[in-house]
Formats: sequence, C-alpha cells, structure tokens
Amino acid sequence: MAAKTNIIAGLDIGTSKVEVVIAEQVPDSPLSIIGVGSSQSRGLRKGVVINIDTTVECIAAALSQAEAMAGCDVRSAFASISGSHIKGADSQGIVGIKHKEVSQDDLDRVIEAAKAVPIPLDREILHVLPQEYIIDDQDGIREPRGMSGVSL
Repeated sequence: MAAKTNIIAGLDIGTSKVEVVIAEQVPDSPLSIIGVGSSQSRGLRKGVVINIDTTVECIAAALSQAEAMAGCDVRSAFASISGSHIKGADSQGIVGIKHKEVSQDDLDRVIEAAKAVPIPLDREILHVLPQEYIIDDQDGIREPRGMSGVSL
C-alpha cells in the first residue's frame, strides 16, 4: 500500500511580489518542493492592501504557475503577511495551579491571563505563542503539563 502524501502550500504576499510554493509531504521523508510561482505585486502599499481586486489577481497568477508546475489544485495555503498593521508583543500571565499538578485547564487560564492586556480598539489578538512557562520561579519550562507546583 502506497504511503499517503500531504500537499502543503505557502503564500507570501509582499509589497514587491507574491510568491507561492507547493510541497509534498510523504511520511518518513523530507518535504519535497513540487511547484513554485511568482507574480509582481500590485494593489499593496507598505504591506497594506489598497486594491483588493488587483491583489487577488496577483495571487491568482502566482498560484496558477505553482499549480501548473505541481500538477495539482491548491485548496488552502499557509499565508505570510507583514506590514505596519501587524505587530508582535510579549506578555505574561500568572495563575494558581488548581490541583497542585498543571492541567490543560491551568494552561488555558494562564494564556487567558497573558491575553488580558490593553490593546487599541482598532487591533485584535490574532494568536498566542507561548515562549516558556515558569512554575514557582523555575523558568525555561516548555511543557509544564503534569508538573507539580503552586504558581504557573
């Protein structure tokens, strides 16, 4: 029986060009690039879309090139988007560990506590990427689930 493959697409929407890469993932093998496409970017200024129709045309052109090379249709892609409207920030949250052993509930609560920061009305939190956890002043913990302590 042949190994099931997984098709992964990446889309980079930049101010100067739009690029698409299509890779094939086979279990127990490295990713293999099977298609690439590029298009001059129009409709963006400093990373911000100013003409959605033109931007969509540029994305479609790059995608079409990559799909033709790969011999497949892309239904979804991981997008890389930058610009002055995207901003990263560090934050931290502290909660008590409910049952002396860190549970998923404790992890969810500490992430919610870290998200409780003032942000302007025209912004929203897209996602949270925990860098590390600290249990009772012991830092550098990547996976605290199941560890004992009082404070997370």
